[in-house]
Amino acid sequence: MLVVVAVGLLLLGAYASWTAGRLDRLHHRVESARASLEMELARRAALVAELAGAGILDPASSLLLLDAAHRARTASVDEREQRESALTRAINATSTEVEPWAGELSLAMRRVQLARRFHNDIVVSTRDLRRRRLVSWLRLAGHAPMPGTIELEDGS
Repeated sequence: MLVVVAVGLLLLGAYASWTAGRLDRLHHRVESARASLEMELARRAALVAELAGAGILDPASSLLLLDAAHRARTASVDEREQRESALTRAINATSTEVEPWAGELSLAMRRVQLARRFHNDIVVSTRDLRRRRLVSWLRLAGHAPMPGTIELEDGS
């Protein structure tokens, strides 16, 4: 009987150790994906500001894009998703199909979409693992905050 209990505790310990390591790796991946998304959002805002200042769009479109790009760059953490969504709407509302900007802007928009999807997929995986009973009972996530998805209009 004592051997069965010892083997059970050993298996539980191995599972807990493996799961805690997996959670740690997932949390690092969430942070890396978030940093990648932030970088792609910054690139897109910089490209839009450059396009708006190039003098090839009409003044109203240039002003709209420049304002939206500036607001997205300077947004606080609480306003970030709204400001980035507003930048997407401004891009879609203006005629940015100017060569060679159209290809670069399209690529930047696509990279933002992919980075956001990748981030959100990792967040969902992390949250699913953290919601398992044994993980919460054994407090394997430690004090790490529950990661959140990024919801913004990105043209997808």
